[in-house]
Amino acid sequence: MDTSTANPRLAFRMKPALKERIEEAAALLGLNLTDFVLSTLSERASEVVGRHRNITLSDRDRDRLLEALNRPGSPIPALVETIETHQEQHSG
Repeated sequence: MDTSTANPRLAFRMKPALKERIEEAAALLGLNLTDFVLSTLSERASEVVGRHRNITLSDRDRDRLLEALNRPGSPIPALVETIETHQEQHSG
C-alpha cells in the first residue's frame, strides 16, 4: 500500500467490554464500527470547539456588558498626544 496517499489514521486500545458496547451501539444505528466512531468523534469535537469559541451570557451579564460598551471612555493621554502630533505633522 502506498502510504503517501493513505488517509490519516487513529489507533487506540480499549477494554473488550467497551468495544462490545460501541459495536452494539453502532449496530443499533445501522452503522459499521468505523462510521459510528467517526460520526461520534466528529459530533463531540464540534461540541467542544463550539463551547470554547462561544460565550453564553446570562441576561444580567449581557445587559452589564452592553452598558459598559455604551459608556463613553476616558481619553488616554499618550494616545491623545500621538494623534495631536500626527495631525500637526500632516496639517501642512
